[in-house]
Amino acid sequence: MTPLHSKGRPTVQERDDRGGAARLGAAEIGAALGERATLLQFSSAFCQPCRATRRTLAEVAGMVEGVAHVEIDAEDHLALVRELEVLRTPTVLVLDAEGAIVRRAAGQPRKADVIAALGAAVRD
Repeated sequence: MTPLHSKGRPTVQERDDRGGAARLGAAEIGAALGERATLLQFSSAFCQPCRATRRTLAEVAGMVEGVAHVEIDAEDHLALVRELEVLRTPTVLVLDAEGAIVRRAAGQPRKADVIAALGAAVRD
C-alpha cells in the first residue's frame, strides 16, 4: 500500500512493500517474539524521538497481554536495516505472532496509533 504522509506525522504502511511475506524471528531480532504480537523498534543512540517512542511502545506492550517490545540499535544491525529498508529512526514494525510484518511506521508514533496497529496483528 502507499504510505500515508502528513507533516510532522509518522509514515505508515499497511503491509510490507515486498508483498507482505517478510517474516522475522528471534534469530533476526535477537529476542523472543511476543506470544500475540511484537513491537519492533529501530533506534539510534542520539535520537530524541527514539526515547519517546521507547516509552510509548513499552507502555502499550505492558497494557496488552502477549505483546513484546523489542528495540534494536540500527547502527549495530546494518544488514537487517538494509534488508528491511529502514531509512530513519525511529522506525517501528508491528509483527504478528508468526513474525510477519503487518504495519510499519517511520517517525514517533502516537499511543493511539500503536494500539490501533496492534489490532491488525493480534489474533484472539
